[in-house]
Amino acid sequence: MTFRRFAFNNVIRNKRLYVAYFLSSMFTVMVFFTFAIFAFHPLLSGDELNSNVQQGMNIAAGIIYVFSFFFVLYSMSSFLNTRKKEFGLLMIQGMSVRQIRLMVFMENMLIGFFATIGGILLGLIFSKVILLIAENVLAMNESLDFYLPIQAVLITFVSFVLLFFVISLFVSYVLRSRKLIDLIKGNKKTKGEPKANLFLTLLAILLIGGGYAVSLIVEGLIVIAVMLPVIIVVIIGTYLLFTQLSVYLIRRFKKNDSFFWRKTNMILLSDLSFRMKDNARTFFMVAIISTVAFSAIGTLFGFQSFLAAGYKNNYPYSFEYRIDADEEDQSVAVIEEVLKEEAVETNYEHVVFHYYEIGEDSSLIAKESDYNRFAQLLGEETIDIANGEVKVVEFTGTNFGQTEELLEQSIELSSGVTLLPEEVIYSRALPETDSYYVVSDQEFEQLGAPVRETNYHAWQVTDGEENVIAASKKIEKLFPSYHFMAREYAIYQLNMQYGLVLFVGLFIGIVFFVSAGSFLYFRLYADLDEDKQKFHSIAKIGLTEKELKKVLTRQTAILFFTPIVVALIHGAVALTALSRLFYHDLTKVSLSVLGVFLLIQIVYFYIVRFFYTKQVKAVL
Repeated sequence: MTFRRFAFNNVIRNKRLYVAYFLSSMFTVMVFFTFAIFAFHPLLSGDELNSNVQQGMNIAAGIIYVFSFFFVLYSMSSFLNTRKKEFGLLMIQGMSVRQIRLMVFMENMLIGFFATIGGILLGLIFSKVILLIAENVLAMNESLDFYLPIQAVLITFVSFVLLFFVISLFVSYVLRSRKLIDLIKGNKKTKGEPKANLFLTLLAILLIGGGYAVSLIVEGLIVIAVMLPVIIVVIIGTYLLFTQLSVYLIRRFKKNDSFFWRKTNMILLSDLSFRMKDNARTFFMVAIISTVAFSAIGTLFGFQSFLAAGYKNNYPYSFEYRIDADEEDQSVAVIEEVLKEEAVETNYEHVVFHYYEIGEDSSLIAKESDYNRFAQLLGEETIDIANGEVKVVEFTGTNFGQTEELLEQSIELSSGVTLLPEEVIYSRALPETDSYYVVSDQEFEQLGAPVRETNYHAWQVTDGEENVIAASKKIEKLFPSYHFMAREYAIYQLNMQYGLVLFVGLFIGIVFFVSAGSFLYFRLYADLDEDKQKFHSIAKIGLTEKELKKVLTRQTAILFFTPIVVALIHGAVALTALSRLFYHDLTKVSLSVLGVFLLIQIVYFYIVRFFYTKQVKAVL
């Protein structure tokens, strides 16, 4: 049998050892390939996307590829670490270190080649689904039809074959030979029970708690100022959490006799501190990578929600048309005709905004009847203003209204009466982003000549919402944007422009999250042989199958979910800080993003637990 045949048989006959590494690599290739299918689609590589967006997609592809390199490198290193005993046996049979390196190189190239082919084939199978999702996310007018992605296939194949070649060469080159006895014993050598440093344990609590406190207290632009220090502090605290705090807590549980001796807790805690300490770097890396994925996708969704909410707040009516009073034309009739053609039914109101010299600036003064007409159109409460009374209205949801300045001014009427504002109300009835006054109709007539007048027309859709976008497109072609505003169409355009960023971010987040889950999978299976021996011995003294399953489930859940729970908490705090930056509630977005990731992780856990438990039970 040739050496190449030996390496090939080694892979084929040890499917269980290689399947995790193979599947993780194949999925990474598939994610990159599906992104390439999207990036090189004929419709998206033409005039639909400008050069800046195309450049952004290329950068995103580069990020995915670079991260894929480090992910595959880590996966390969973890995989080789579980094969120490195998290498020792091969050396006993006479294999040299050079031959072991050559075998590792050939095996990795074989796995890499088939993982690349498999990832491309899976990508082709799911490509239409991906294009459909992209089409809906981007809210495109034209459908992203399936095409033969020759360019995407070639780029993916060449890129990943080269990636696996470089990694195989690097890993085989740095593969160190150890003492034969160390290889044979593998991980059996005892390292003594891990101990936690009390100072570092308290420091972990202080760093994470302090970082959280600062993130949740500051508001506005201060959030940006403290962002980098908080991130550094929390990262250090997270590392200490896994290396010190987790070990300290496990030791405390062990010292609690009532808990330690209860049912199967002794078996659960017997080597948990060893595993937490040994896997601390992996858990730290998983927690940070998952936090980046949660925060990035949550930020993208949150920012889109913030911008859309801004449109809905600042433009309370479906359609708005503004023009100076001396420029009034027949545009309103044209708008009404287009809405009629598109079967869009609306309620309509018109008002002339009168601006008066108040103090050093000109301010809008509206009369009570005009305000109430628009309040009814919007569904807000009307107001009742008596003679001699004036109210200051601040536009709801804005923080830059000149309310304080208006409260300090007075309004002089032609009758000689001076009106002093006392009450502030919050409303969106008249969409004037700056604060303004409202007086009674009778006293409005005594204001004199305004310094400026503007005609404002508003339409609120009551029926035919499905035709609003089509109507808006027709109208916007007729009038400049500074005169006409269609709220739903503006949000539609926002979703189209922002959808690409969201879609790209989603791909990167998926790569990060899947990589994090795979890291946990590798670390769990690295201890499989040891677990088999341990539970085989315990079963001889009376451990039932039901108790075994319970212990394995709890042990796997602790190792699997500890870094994910830490990442979820980090992500929740980060998104809360983001909401305080924009003064916009992101609770719904945060719960949706974090909930979806948690659900995926739970499904992943049950799949891994099933196969892991099956492997351990096989030796009982």
